[in-house]
Amino acid sequence: MTTKRVLVTGGAGFISSNFIHHLLAKTPYEVVSLDALTYAGNLENLSGVMSHERLSFVHGDIRDADLVRDVVSEVDVIVNAAAESHVEKSIAEGAREFVTTNVEGTQILLDAIREAPVERFILISSSEVYGTAERAPMDEEHPLNPRSPYAATKAGADRLAYAYHVTYGLPIVIVRPFNNYGPRQHPEKAIPRFITQALRDEPLTVHGDGHASRDWLYVDDDAEAIEAVIAAPIDAVAGEVLNVATGIDIPVDDIADLVLDALGKSGSLKSYVTERPGQVDRHVGSTEKMERLTGWRAGTSFEAGVARTISWYRDNEAWWREILQSETQHVSSS
Repeated sequence: MTTKRVLVTGGAGFISSNFIHHLLAKTPYEVVSLDALTYAGNLENLSGVMSHERLSFVHGDIRDADLVRDVVSEVDVIVNAAAESHVEKSIAEGAREFVTTNVEGTQILLDAIREAPVERFILISSSEVYGTAERAPMDEEHPLNPRSPYAATKAGADRLAYAYHVTYGLPIVIVRPFNNYGPRQHPEKAIPRFITQALRDEPLTVHGDGHASRDWLYVDDDAEAIEAVIAAPIDAVAGEVLNVATGIDIPVDDIADLVLDALGKSGSLKSYVTERPGQVDRHVGSTEKMERLTGWRAGTSFEAGVARTISWYRDNEAWWREILQSETQHVSSS
């Protein structure tokens, strides 16, 4: 039996690089990683597997239609995880890059599979498309009310992919992960930001009063979920939207306390800053549909996941310090 070839776009990013590590360790699949290596992509995320015999790396942009056509013609499954994902950046610097990568890039991939069909196309959307929960838990029928330019572009790609399924009959599955955390996450995000701030004895900056709560999903669980979507019968999942969630939400303020406690730091390090524009108050996902269609459910408790995450950042200080230093240099030179 020939093994599947899986294209992972944005493969040097956070969720995608952890997913590639998972595929190479747990499956027989061949993996092609395509990444433009913007700020969100870091080749260091793949340093341990770059020489793996089942991994091919292509340096390129999903907005390059000719390149995309060539790459897509050689694979069986596409996991489109390429995205500009920094919410504050979408607010402060404008949404243009987010629109072109997240929406136009998805459109170019979708048009490529019309020419060169694949077994399935999995779009990694985001729970951010829902906005603040109108009911809890949020199921896949929850209204889409994105509250940041980033979230709006993810919603655009999400619905575009669905429309291509309806219009052209393409084998598309839309996955909406809730808030991922874990190793290799850019230190701009809440949990690694708290951890790296605490490790440097700097104030843990909490937006607003910290009451905003999220459904926190350990990234290895997300990797298992995406693998489960690849393995599921295509007739069961084509055209479907699937939340990837734990069904439990935890306030940001509690996470700051947990990190400080785990690292033996004083609670006085916690510092409250201005609420972020477009803040989402509450996110908690329904897990029923994903479990029913694929058999997957999250297996990592929040306490265990945070402990593993703290250990990784403590052991990989050079990785995150280099990112923080390069961003400081970029700000000072711009």
